[in-house]
Amino acid sequence: MTDEKASKSQLSPQTIAVTSGRPLGATDPLNTPIVMASNFRAGPEYARTHGTQTWMALEEAVGTLEGGACLSFSTGMAAASAILFALHPSVVVVPDVSYLGVRALLSDMQDHGHLKVVMVNIVDSARVAQVVTDAASEVGADKVLLWIETPSNPTLDEAELDVLCQMAASMRVRTVVDSTFASPIAQQPLKLGATIVMHSGTKFIGGHSDLMIGLTVTDDPAIHESLIRARTVQGATPGALEAFLALRGLRTLPLRYSASSVNAAVLAQHLSQHSAIEWVKNVGPMLSFIVSGGAVSADAVCAAVQLIVHATSLGGVETTMERRQKYLGDAHVNPGLIRMSVGIEDVQDIWSDLQSALGSAL
Repeated sequence: MTDEKASKSQLSPQTIAVTSGRPLGATDPLNTPIVMASNFRAGPEYARTHGTQTWMALEEAVGTLEGGACLSFSTGMAAASAILFALHPSVVVVPDVSYLGVRALLSDMQDHGHLKVVMVNIVDSARVAQVVTDAASEVGADKVLLWIETPSNPTLDEAELDVLCQMAASMRVRTVVDSTFASPIAQQPLKLGATIVMHSGTKFIGGHSDLMIGLTVTDDPAIHESLIRARTVQGATPGALEAFLALRGLRTLPLRYSASSVNAAVLAQHLSQHSAIEWVKNVGPMLSFIVSGGAVSADAVCAAVQLIVHATSLGGVETTMERRQKYLGDAHVNPGLIRMSVGIEDVQDIWSDLQSALGSAL
């Protein structure tokens, strides 16, 4: 970490989000511009290999927030793929409830004989430790990867992140933490001993449902170089406009995350007292709740909302919701479970719309 980045890391996350990754010259623009270039004059630099100023500005800001070296990718799944390519594990221990895209990728890699997948309840730390120990005994600690997603998608399970990272580190087992739901504002896994933290920057970092980008951050220089190699040879580079928009979104992340979290807590309280709701969980801006009557009732609620957007994905300024069990990869979750990403609208307006949908659809 450079002296400048080290000094910035002492600032609050709110200040880092606003100030990092900006040009510093006396006549420079205030913001790093969109650099639309594949190559550059009088040198060997090529964008896919060496990056651009726009990518670098985003990477500097996110890296400073997380306390490591950041790399940007075309999507969150591209980042996940690069991690597996770079670390080349023989066994991956992964939460049994987690993002379906990553589980599908791991399943495909297992089917092709590249690795073995072991699923585990990530909130049962003792069980996770036993599974990791068994895997390390079988193939060697350096060939085991513990993949932690917390909070988990879509049930918002919260792992004991510090316990798991310390356990893995004591065994020399590498850990990846998908921190998409938490964002760099709610947790910094590298400080707890994680090897790599990854984000789908499409979600809360971008914040406006208008881009796709992935991010990895590590404080291990050798692993960072391996990730650069993976991005280069896989061609998983971000677009210039996407990098620019993600950095612009990052500037307001602390404010958006805080406002959405406050709204979500209010909605969770209302839902916990509603007769049509069997169960509700709230972590930060995310809500998951189970509607009485199963899939039919949950689908009816999603179809009845007017202000809330019935859509997939999450992390935008608008409130979105959907029933997750309808997707093949989430077939194991409760059929009446609705995942809601709470936005920054007036919370009473959100609740009025949701309350009306619950009443009219059930």
